[in-house]
Amino acid sequence: MLTHNLGYPRIGANRELKKVTESYWEGKLSRDELLKTGKALRVTNWFLQKAIGLQLIPSNDFSFYDQVLDMTLLIGAIPKRYEGLLQEELVLDRGFPLETYFAMARGKQKNGVDITAMEMTKWFDTNYHY
Repeated sequence: MLTHNLGYPRIGANRELKKVTESYWEGKLSRDELLKTGKALRVTNWFLQKAIGLQLIPSNDFSFYDQVLDMTLLIGAIPKRYEGLLQEELVLDRGFPLETYFAMARGKQKNGVDITAMEMTKWFDTNYHY
């Protein structure tokens, strides 16, 4: 019988994801450092799952914010108010549009820009919001 799980906690043993993401938002950490930490957490999680004997390691269970936002960006369901920001990032050809992603999640108020965040909805009766 094969062993498998549906996903693995992404935050890290010492809440590394939370710490680096907040540092990035505060301007204390570079985009590259944030992405590097995200990659390190994913690799660590894969190896930990393998070490405990899982035979089928889940993929795409990591997110810098939440999986619903990830899917929204993946399928291109980006509201018009973020198009200018997205175009700026595409011109820079930096790969994943991280500024647009976080603006969709949290809004962006900087250098005269004022873009509101997307609406969040509570997941049933939990404290999870998407």
